Amino acid sequence: MRFKALVFALATTSSLFAQSTAPYKITQSYPLGGNGGWDYIIPDSQNHRLYVARQTRLMVVDEDSGKLVGEVAGINGAHGIAIVAKSGRGFATAGEDQAVVMFDLKTLKVLGKTPAAEDADAILFDEVSNRVFTLNGDANSSTVIDGSTGKLITNIPLKGKPEYGVSAGDGKVYANLEDKDEIVEIDAMKATVTRRWSTAPCKQPVSMAIDKANHRLFSGCRSGVMAISDYTTGKVITTLPIGTGVDGTAYDPKMHDIFASNVDGTLTVIHQDRADKYRVAQTLTTPVGSRSLGLDPVTHRIYVASAKFGPLPPGDKGKKSVLPGTFTLLRIEAAPATH
Repeated sequence: MRFKALVFALATTSSLFAQSTAPYKITQSYPLGGNGGWDYIIPDSQNHRLYVARQTRLMVVDEDSGKLVGEVAGINGAHGIAIVAKSGRGFATAGEDQAVVMFDLKTLKVLGKTPAAEDADAILFDEVSNRVFTLNGDANSSTVIDGSTGKLITNIPLKGKPEYGVSAGDGKVYANLEDKDEIVEIDAMKATVTRRWSTAPCKQPVSMAIDKANHRLFSGCRSGVMAISDYTTGKVITTLPIGTGVDGTAYDPKMHDIFASNVDGTLTVIHQDRADKYRVAQTLTTPVGSRSLGLDPVTHRIYVASAKFGPLPPGDKGKKSVLPGTFTLLRIEAAPATH
């Protein structure tokens, strides 16, 4: 009887793990306006807030109502945001100043500024070491900062241009190296690079998410694929097609879904049937340019940003400017199951 019960339990678990994902759809639109472009969208599940980088400041948005509750001002070249709940601190990269701004999560007041390096962009918090890691693209490095005091600890040379990274929760930090088509592993306490491996056939890996339970990394690649790595072995196990111009990736461990937000106006949803088996479950149409996303793993809501864009000046090959007052957050959720 015990053997039969075990077989049934395993079969049930496997079936649940492999079940089809419910279709996702845009459920809410929150017009926030304001001037300038945007970058990372970072949910703070504990306080039900969203932090959105807007060039010169962070917009702080209530997750439920979509209303602006405040701003963190004075961030010159705002890009990434890291939340350190236990110390009540937030950290934001100020790329133009080659620095990191530390602020109070309750009052949103700036508490200090720490020097980083050229092109300080993405930023993440590693709970095991209580350290914040920036990913400095043009400087090919990571700046390490104390998560309680904001004091500079060191800079780690990475021998490549880092784009985004994650903490594995076991003392290791991983980051994509966009120009080397590699993933680099960092020992958080020793502040040294311990391993690196190729993301081939993926080229230009930029966005990243992690499945800690199954030791998988998901790298969104500008070559139009999602590369899935086993970070225990340091090998890519498979790739799947996604939209073009990916800039955001997230993983929902309860739904077993991976998301890639793409500048071409798509959100690719990849379902994880098993640790080594994946399939594209949905391609949701989003506004063109909705390249950034934030996932709240508690509510399972996804947030992407959109806006209307002005024309490029003649001969200009840069990014189109965001038309003032058009910035909008979109909330995406899985459709409720029907019986």
